[in-house]
Amino acid sequence: MSYYTSLTGLKNASQELNVISNNLANAETTGFKKSDINFSDIVGASSYSNAKTQVGLGSLVQSVAQDFTTGSAKQTGSALDLMVNGNGFFTVVAPTTGQVLYTRNGNFTTDGSGNITDSSGNNVQIMAYDSTTGTYATTPSNGQLPITNAAGSAYTGVQVKDDGSIVAAYADGSTTTVGKVALASFVSPTGLKEMGSQQWEVTGLSGPATYGVPSSGGNGSILSGTLEQSNVDTATEMVGLITAQRYFQANAKAIDTNTQISDAVINLRS
Repeated sequence: MSYYTSLTGLKNASQELNVISNNLANAETTGFKKSDINFSDIVGASSYSNAKTQVGLGSLVQSVAQDFTTGSAKQTGSALDLMVNGNGFFTVVAPTTGQVLYTRNGNFTTDGSGNITDSSGNNVQIMAYDSTTGTYATTPSNGQLPITNAAGSAYTGVQVKDDGSIVAAYADGSTTTVGKVALASFVSPTGLKEMGSQQWEVTGLSGPATYGVPSSGGNGSILSGTLEQSNVDTATEMVGLITAQRYFQANAKAIDTNTQISDAVINLRS
């Protein structure tokens, strides 16, 4: 039994090393969220077991949970480099498949048609502004900066305010409010499914997305010209790496000791 007990520890240590290695590999990845591994013990017992003689059977990986605490800010100077200072996720939609994804990586730009997109070409979602009623939409739509205004003047730049307002500027000196950045929040963000490229997808564990605008409903404000860095603490991860390595070595030693004992018993009659 001790062999298999130590084997579970060996497997868990290997998994922990994988998680820590992934965190360290993404320490400089914009918008990356580190993962923490959680273990639980295994107990073999029945209603007839004696609580005073009960022995554990090892451990297993209970969960690998992501830590969504806010990372540090990095100044870039580009107006469409955005950071959520608090809670909330940017929403992007794949133009070909319509797949809805959520991200903390606000490295956005515009294409030739004025569409606001991420580095993968997905459309960034905003709450569009209705200049007739002076109100913002309550459902997100693709963000687009008009390349010319009503007077025919060409687009020259954009400003994004703390409340998420997107204001386009034109050659004739006029400005047009396009909308506000749409932010999504979840009852349980740790239930989101990782899709790679610092993007997540909604699941039954996360609950549906609730959309709003920055600085309202618990959503954070927007920092323009700023990107959110990874929330990986390299020093903490290095300490965890050393601990996991020792954990692996100790379990390997236990297996080796058990093997030596088994060999000694087999060779008693020789």
